[in-house]
Amino acid sequence: MTTPFRTTRRVEFSDTDAAGIMHFSAFFRFMEQAEHDLLRSLGLSVVMADDVAKAGGGKLSWPRVHADCDFRVPARYEDVLEIEVTIGRLGEKSANYQFRFVLGGKELATGEITSVCCRIIAGQPPQSVAIPEWFRAKLSPFVVSATDG
Repeated sequence: MTTPFRTTRRVEFSDTDAAGIMHFSAFFRFMEQAEHDLLRSLGLSVVMADDVAKAGGGKLSWPRVHADCDFRVPARYEDVLEIEVTIGRLGEKSANYQFRFVLGGKELATGEITSVCCRIIAGQPPQSVAIPEWFRAKLSPFVVSATDG
């Protein structure tokens, strides 16, 4: 069984709606923050220079191509949510991050984001590229099921 990465985030007033419940859009920001926290804990980032970039070939980045979230129980202002992150699929060029929002042992929501590894060069559209092996190796402990594609 894969051990998820865990991080926390407090629900701020600006994350809530008029009823004091966490707005659905805030879950997507929390997922992105949790993804960034995971990457930073591994010495990685969503924007990085690799050997190609250092030679003038742009940077690696991870544009999102899919995001969704299923809500079960509301979160409220001042709640401190635990966010668990695993990788459901690590393909040749993409990663599917899976998120579980927990408060006091109770699951509030689940979500996912799929990001594609791209080379970003100024003035050109992003070009999808294979995930570098050094990046893949650092993500692999969080992969629930590895597949190619």
